[in-house]
Amino acid sequence: MTLSIIHIISIIATLLIIMSLGIFSGRRVKNAADFNTGGKSAGALLVAGIITGTLIGGSSTIGTAELGFNYGFSAWWFTLGASLGCVLLAAIYARPVRQSDCTTIQEIISAEYGQTAGLVTSILTAIGIVLNIVAQILAANALLGSMFGLNPFWCSLVSIIIMACYVLFGGIKGSGLLGLVKLALLYLATVACGLMAIKMNGGLAEFYAALPKAQYMNMFARGFGTDFGVGLNVALGVISTQTYIQAALAGRSNREAVKGCLFAATLTPPIGFFSLFVGMYMQIHFPQINAAEAFPSFILNFLPAPLAGVALATLLIAVVGTGSGMALGFGTIISNDIYKNFINRQADGKKLLLVSRLIILATLIVSALFTLGNLGSAILSWGSMSMGLRAVVLLAPMTTALFLPGRIRPAAAIASSTIGVLVMLLARGLPLPFDTLFLGLLAAVLILLLDLALDGKK
Repeated sequence: MTLSIIHIISIIATLLIIMSLGIFSGRRVKNAADFNTGGKSAGALLVAGIITGTLIGGSSTIGTAELGFNYGFSAWWFTLGASLGCVLLAAIYARPVRQSDCTTIQEIISAEYGQTAGLVTSILTAIGIVLNIVAQILAANALLGSMFGLNPFWCSLVSIIIMACYVLFGGIKGSGLLGLVKLALLYLATVACGLMAIKMNGGLAEFYAALPKAQYMNMFARGFGTDFGVGLNVALGVISTQTYIQAALAGRSNREAVKGCLFAATLTPPIGFFSLFVGMYMQIHFPQINAAEAFPSFILNFLPAPLAGVALATLLIAVVGTGSGMALGFGTIISNDIYKNFINRQADGKKLLLVSRLIILATLIVSALFTLGNLGSAILSWGSMSMGLRAVVLLAPMTTALFLPGRIRPAAAIASSTIGVLVMLLARGLPLPFDTLFLGLLAAVLILLLDLALDGKK
C-alpha cells in the first residue's frame, strides 16, 4: 500500500488520540477492583463497549472482508456467532455469574471444585489466551508493515505500545471507554465503505449477477459443519472468555449487565455485514489482489485521504483492541487465581493492581517476542482455535458449578477439562467436516454427565 503524507498524519493523529484516552482513563483506578471490574459501576452502554472493544477486532473487519472476497455471505458467521454468544451471556450466564461474587471463571470453578481444579483450568486457559494475543500482534504487524514498511521488530514494538495504552492504565473501564470510541469509528468506516461498495457496484442485484451464486450467495459455502461451526465456536468462546465475564461483572446491576450484553449482540452483526460487501466488491473489480488486503485497499482507493487515514487507524485499533482485551483477562486470571491463591494470600487491592499491570505488560512483551521468530505462521494457525480451546476447558465445569452445585465431584471437573482438550487436539489430525471443538466439548460434557449418573446411583 502507498500512503501519502496526509494519510500518515491522519493515522498518527487518530492513534495518538486513542492512546491518550487510554492513559487518561486510568486516573481513577486505585486498586484491583477498580481495574478488574470498574467497581461494578458501569452502565449498559459501557458494558457493551467493554465487550465490543475486544470482540470486534481484525476477524470482524479485515478477516470478514477477506473471507467475503473468497466466499461471500458465509463470511458473516463470525460476527453472527459473536452476537449469539452475547445473547447467551445475557440470557443464561450474566446473572448467576454476578451472584457468584467471583471475579474470574476460574474462581467460580475453584469455589465449587477446589483450588486444584482452578489451577488446572487457569493454566490451560492461559495458553489459549496467549496464543490469541500473539495472533492479534501478528495481524497488527501485517497491517503496520503494509502501511509503513516497518520491519517485524518495530511493528511488534508499536503494536504492544498501543495495546498497553489501550488497557494497561484504565483497566476494564478504560477498555470500555475506548471500546465505545472504537465502535463508533468502526461503524463509520465499515458502514461508509459497505454502502459505497454497494452503490459503486450498481446495487445489490449486481452482486448477485456478477458472482457465482452457489459460492458467494450461500451462507454455507464451505459446508454446514465448517461455516455454522465457526459461528457456534465463537458463540461458545464468548461465554467462556474472561474478558466478557468481566464485562458482565462490571455492570452496576443485573439489569444493566444484561442490557449491555444485548446491546453488544445488536451492534456486532452489521460490522460483518458491510465488511463482506467490501470484500465481494474487490473480488469483482480487483480479483488479482491479495484477499487479506481487500479492506485496506478499498479504503486507500476510494476514501478521501484524511478519512482513509482515520479508517486505517481504526482497523489497526480494532486488531490491537482485541489483543489488549485478552491481555486484561489474562492478567486478571493470573493475579487473582494464581498469585493471590498460591504466592501471596495477604495481597491487598493495590498490590494486586500492580501485579495485574506487570503481568499484562510482561504478557504483551513475551507475545511480541514470539512473533519475531519462525513460529509466526504456526502460532497464527493455533491462535485461530484458542477461543474453542477456552470453551472446551471452561464451559462445562463453569456451567455445572453455577447450575448444579454440589452434584459433580472435583476429579470429574478436572478430567472434563483436561480430557476435553486432549480430544480436541488429537482430533485435529482427522479429516473432519466440522470443528474439533465439538468433539472436545462433547467429551467434556459426557464426563460430567457420567459422574452425575454414577453419583445418582450411589
